[in-house]
This record gives sequence, structure tokens and C-alpha cells, in this order.
Amino acid sequence: MRLSELSRRATAVVDHVEDREPADPISQRLRELGFVTGEEVRVVAVGPFGGDPLVVQVGFTRFALRRQEAARVCVRAESATQPAAAIASPETAPPVKVREAA
Repeated sequence: MRLSELSRRATAVVDHVEDREPADPISQRLRELGFVTGEEVRVVAVGPFGGDPLVVQVGFTRFALRRQEAARVCVRAESATQPAAAIASPETAPPVKVREAA
């Protein structure tokens, strides 16, 4: 399953980031931002009408990604063995300001 296919508030674990070409700069940047194997991700919000961008949380950090970028991140269902305290939630995450389109 791809990160771009997750619904709002869905949580998953990163399996890998797919390179679309040798030395793919976008995939490399996603890995640098924390989209690495075993890391938990959650879709916080989606754009209007289910479009771009997706607001995705990795740990306590949130990123706005285009669906085509999120499609490079392959995910699997969240592990049931992970303790609930390790999961970042909106209540424990720092506030994020999101600008709305005019």
C-alpha cells in the first residue's frame, strides 16, 4: 500500500521509499525527512476534495506532501505490538499552523 492511498487519520508503518530513477532526489529527501523503514506515519489531513496536499505526521513532525510524492512511500498496517504511548497524537504533538487557500 502507498502512503497516498491512506485515508485521513489512518496510521501505518513505513516499509520503504521507492526510487523512481537512479539516485532519485525526491525519494532521497523523503528518507532524509524521516520516512524510513519502521517509522510510524499518520495522515493528518487531506486537501480539498481529497486532493493535494496530504498533511502527514512522522514522529512529532508534520509535512505537506503532494500525492505523487506520497506515492513513493510504501507502507504497511500499523504493528499491534507498538505501545500506545509511543504513538504521537494531536494531543501530544506540538501545534502546527496550516495556511488555508483563499
